[in-house]
Amino acid sequence: MKRLILLAVGLFGLRVWWQRRHAEAIEPAPSADDLRAKLDETRTTVDETAVEATDTADELRADVHARARQAIDELS
Repeated sequence: MKRLILLAVGLFGLRVWWQRRHAEAIEPAPSADDLRAKLDETRTTVDETAVEATDTADELRADVHARARQAIDELS
């Protein structure tokens, strides 16, 4: 029984070793310039869709409720 367990563990280790040996190369991490460019793109997208700062929470809540009521009326 011990030999069977040792054989199974050995085969598992051999398989792991073989997979690591033949694994594909990992892609290098993106450069800092690439990350900055992505961040700038994201910031412009957020700026375009941002809510005006003058709106209060009550005004935004009322707008959401009005749009929801309109959607419900259209479904009815």
